[in-house]
Amino acid sequence: MNQVTASVRIRAHARWELRLLLRNGEQLLLMFVVPVLLLIALGFSGLSTKSINSAVPTVLAVSIMATCFTSLAIGTGFERRSGALRYLGTTPLTRLDLISGKFLATAALTAMSAAVIVALGLALSWHPVLTGLPSAVLVAILAAAAWVSWAMVLAGVLRAEAVLAIANGLFLLLIMFGGVAVATSQMPGTVGAVIDLLPSAALANGLRESLENGSFPALAVVVLAVWTLVGVVLARRSFRWEP
Repeated sequence: MNQVTASVRIRAHARWELRLLLRNGEQLLLMFVVPVLLLIALGFSGLSTKSINSAVPTVLAVSIMATCFTSLAIGTGFERRSGALRYLGTTPLTRLDLISGKFLATAALTAMSAAVIVALGLALSWHPVLTGLPSAVLVAILAAAAWVSWAMVLAGVLRAEAVLAIANGLFLLLIMFGGVAVATSQMPGTVGAVIDLLPSAALANGLRESLENGSFPALAVVVLAVWTLVGVVLARRSFRWEP
C-alpha cells in the first residue's frame, strides 16, 4: 500500500483551498477591488502617504493583512462551526498539513493581488528601488506566514462569531494605529519603537524600506520571523477541528 507523503497531502489541500477561495465573491472583492480603490485614493489624495511611491507599499501591506489574516481567520472559523473541519480531521491531514495548505493557497492569492497592485502602481508612475525587490519579497513571505499562523490560532480556539468580530476589529486597529496608515517614523520616539515590534508595522516598514530606499529591513525581518515562529507553535498546539 502506497504511503501518501506530507508534501502530497499539503499540495492537494492547497489546490482544494485555492479553488474554494477563487469561488468566493467576497474574497475576490477584498483581494482585488478594495486594494485598487485604496491605491487610487492614496496615490491621488496624499492621504497618509506623500506620493504613489509610498502609497504602493502601504496598499501591499493592507492587502497581505486582509488576505492572510482577516479573511482567512473568518473563513476558517466558519468552516469549523459548520463541521467541515471535523471531516478533514478524519483524513490523514495533520494540523501542520492544514496550516501549510492554507498558507500556500493564501500565498498564491496574495501574489495575484500583489501583481494587480504592482501593475496599477507602475501605470500610475510608481518607481520602486529595484535593488530592494529581494528583501521586499522576503518580508512579504514572512509576513504572510506570520499572519496565516495567527489566523489559525484565532480560528482554532474561538467561536466563529467571536473570530469575525476580533479579526475585523484587529485589522482596523492595526491599519490605523499599527504602523500601516501612519509610519512609525512619524510617531513619538517611544511609541514608534514599541509599535515597530508589531507584525503590522514590521510588514509596512519592511516594504517601505525595501521599495522606497532599497535598504535591507533587518529589524522587520527579525520581528516577522519571531511572530511566525510563535504563531506556528501556538497554532499546532491549540487548533481544534471540532466546532
